[in-house]
Amino acid sequence: MFKRLHPLLPLARLRAFSRDTRGYVTVEAMIVLPVLLWIFGVGWVYFDAYRQQSVNQKANYTIGDMLSRQTDPVGDSYIDSAFNLLKLLNKAVEPDTSMRVTVVQYRADSDSWRVQWSEARGGGSALSTADMTDYAERLPVVSDATQLILVETWDEYAPVFQVGLGDFTIKTYSFTAPRYAPQLVWSSDAEENA
Repeated sequence: MFKRLHPLLPLARLRAFSRDTRGYVTVEAMIVLPVLLWIFGVGWVYFDAYRQQSVNQKANYTIGDMLSRQTDPVGDSYIDSAFNLLKLLNKAVEPDTSMRVTVVQYRADSDSWRVQWSEARGGGSALSTADMTDYAERLPVVSDATQLILVETWDEYAPVFQVGLGDFTIKTYSFTAPRYAPQLVWSSDAEENA
């Protein structure tokens, strides 16, 4: 009823299998496909993170440029609109996005920067003159009484796939000099005059 197998038969089959060069695409694909998918996922996540960083920096530059061209006083509604523009450009939601606009002026006699006004939206706090010691190295050399507009943004980034890059905050920073007026003035009643 049962045939008795020769004891060397399984060894002969293993040798034949190891020398066999024929292959099946399906088997090869099942071996390689997970690795290819993982590499694709890693590439896509890192590309998306760099893309979002670039988008955030360009949005920051846009707001800084917009403020630098302003000749009339700005108020709460102007900064609120700039914050809404930031969220639109970043395609972000408010709890995950913050913005701070600060106008600073250089004083040559004390070799220091003073905050003229600062407004924050979406969390965070406004800057004060005491905070400017941390910013002094990041600002250019300018002449006395020169004003700069600092725009800072923060955006929480969460990758779609977990491939070694965790959630992090994209921080952007830029400074711009006013273009058409010597200063950018804050006025709480700017909306009433507009």
